[in-house]
Amino acid sequence: MPKQWFISDLHLASERPATIRLFERFVCDYPQTGDRLFILGDLFDYWIGDDDDAPLAATVRATLAEAARRGIDIAIQRGNRDFLMGKRLMRDCGARLLPDCHLAQVAGQPTLLMHGDLLCTDDVDYQKARRRFRNPLFQWLILRKPLDKRRRIAEEIRRKSGEATSLKNADIMDVNAETVVRYLRRHKVRRLIHGHTHRPDTHQHTLPDGSHATRLVLPEWHEDHVTAWCDDGASLQPVQVDQIAPGANIGRRSNASGTSNRASSASKSSVKSTSD
Repeated sequence: MPKQWFISDLHLASERPATIRLFERFVCDYPQTGDRLFILGDLFDYWIGDDDDAPLAATVRATLAEAARRGIDIAIQRGNRDFLMGKRLMRDCGARLLPDCHLAQVAGQPTLLMHGDLLCTDDVDYQKARRRFRNPLFQWLILRKPLDKRRRIAEEIRRKSGEATSLKNADIMDVNAETVVRYLRRHKVRRLIHGHTHRPDTHQHTLPDGSHATRLVLPEWHEDHVTAWCDDGASLQPVQVDQIAPGANIGRRSNASGTSNRASSASKSSVKSTSD
């Protein structure tokens, strides 16, 4: 049975080559023909436009395009770091660009998929900046600047963002529980999957009618490991993905039957479909 894979917050950057290798390994070895791969934002640490000619951009395009040619359905959401991703990049990657809120059937249950930054409404300064960066006029003006100028702007925004984050109370950078419930009710679902906060966990929320909803927070990627989540049709299971040895060949490894090896096993714990 085809599976669905969920990842987010890779923050791919040229200065983190090990994470890039881990991404290549995951895409090559884990999703199989007929599977669906959801990337829920912040694939890149920053994205300066679909005309980016940097080696990292070429690597990601080639890796995802090869997966698409193998018959993997790739769906990508914008995050707070790569909000300039557009149709041209999706076409190059053989992927679909998802809206900020996307409904999908996950383990037999209607599920809301988000990057997660819209849920962090206590961080008022961030929400103001988000509205500015998502403004079509702002993006039109940015994308008409030369690539080198855009890179400098992106680096400056990243630096200022890091400084601002270090000064903020950690609580305001997490989701607001009332906002979570509001999105669950608006979309009439009892499961939400998102990233952004880098606080992986499974949370329970009580809705106004007394029913319960589940919120799964995806983890950020590290240089040597990450936990992806996999829907096998019956349950959601965490799958540990570990780095290969430096210098080893990246690519699909096949066993004697010709099918691709998955080098990790799912954790015994799972998030099963519920019907409250």
